[in-house]
Amino acid sequence: MKTNTMNARGKLATAILSVLALGACASLDIDQAVDDANRAIPAFTNGQLEVARTGQQHDQRARVTRELLAAPLGMDDAVRLALVNSPTVQALIAQAWSEMAEANQAGRVGNPIFTFERIRSGDELEIGRLLTIGLLDLITLPARQSMAGNRVEQAKVQLAANVVEHVNRVRQAWINAVAAQQQLAYAEQVGRAARAGAELARRMEQVGNFSKLQRARQHAFYADAAAQLAAASHVATSAREELIRQLGLDGEQSVLLRLPERLPELPKEPRGPAELGRAALDQRLDIRLARLQLDVAGRAQGLNLLNTVFDVELGRRHDTRFDNAGGTRSVARGWEAEIRLPLFDWGGAQLAAMNARSLLAATRYDAAVRAAGSQLREGYSAYRTAYDIARHYRDEVVPLRKTISDENVLRYNGMLIGVFELLADARDQIATVMAAINAQQQFWLANAALASTLVGRPVTAGTARAATATPSGAEAGH
Repeated sequence: MKTNTMNARGKLATAILSVLALGACASLDIDQAVDDANRAIPAFTNGQLEVARTGQQHDQRARVTRELLAAPLGMDDAVRLALVNSPTVQALIAQAWSEMAEANQAGRVGNPIFTFERIRSGDELEIGRLLTIGLLDLITLPARQSMAGNRVEQAKVQLAANVVEHVNRVRQAWINAVAAQQQLAYAEQVGRAARAGAELARRMEQVGNFSKLQRARQHAFYADAAAQLAAASHVATSAREELIRQLGLDGEQSVLLRLPERLPELPKEPRGPAELGRAALDQRLDIRLARLQLDVAGRAQGLNLLNTVFDVELGRRHDTRFDNAGGTRSVARGWEAEIRLPLFDWGGAQLAAMNARSLLAATRYDAAVRAAGSQLREGYSAYRTAYDIARHYRDEVVPLRKTISDENVLRYNGMLIGVFELLADARDQIATVMAAINAQQQFWLANAALASTLVGRPVTAGTARAATATPSGAEAGH
């Protein structure tokens, strides 16, 4: 009988130790989580997202940064530079790592509690030892580990979503910086033309060939052009600094930053709506995250109520009593259980709160699914509209304005128009080109926004940060 009891105790102890080992062996691999993010959003990271922890990794990233800054920075290179250089990206990874570790910790068994007592009464000394473990923790361990795994997956999806948002901001900042730089160059041309017109008008007034009113009109146009040039210069500086912040460049690196002279050319053909159909809704990050939240809310409901209302602690007691007067020692062994009884609180309020959280998760998932298709259609409409407008400027408006300019040059050479009419036509042509640049800028912003929408992080295309180059007094040149 004694042997059977010892065997039963041994099996129970072995089972408890096995469960404890199972709860403690769960590990968290942040590198694997980053690899998962790279696979989830290849169009945004191109497999180059990684966490930098060692000095060797930091040195390698610094080398890549220098290589990228050695040439004019294209859009794809800007994204790569942000991934390897920006502290913001590393902060996103660190945040995900922290959230995953906290979720992983929630799926582990709490450490056992060892209680030691030493009590002296006269000639007697009693030493009590108690090892306690939460029995309810052991029973609910599989469910809690499943929920912890779900929360880890949520952190991974959220990491991918945060990286998508940052990459999209980098793309938008690059587009705005290049467009602002390009428009600044044309604003300078407008300023030079306006200054030449104002100077010519001043001289013609001096020799009596121009009235005071005619000279004032030309000078007013020059004054407006100077103000517009100052505004365009600030826009270019602001857009460049925004890009520097998104790339995470320091003072020395920002000096090395060079941008292309112009935005990329429009693609030969726009993306077709069939591509939107191939983008499966269940692969969108927002829907995946909402589904995971719904799943964990359902699993947590009964478990949280059980942990709130009931609690069971199981302990093994080993007490030793010393009788100094009699010179004897006695040992007492046994089990101890502590059970919290739900006499006053049956968890009604907690149950209502959990029902509300489950309903919230369900409605958020339903809302995400319903909004997905609409967001894709809206994003594609913005993309296609921006493409059509930019192509219209490229194929129709700009060539027509160039034809008009060429004809005016012929008329000037034939002495049919004067120099002021020619200068006014040049300003109009430059303004048309700047409007075409703005349309091209809007297309690339819409393209970046559509790419984010396809993976479930919808954003607006943004507003072009271009300063208009046509002064309010443009009519003065005619």
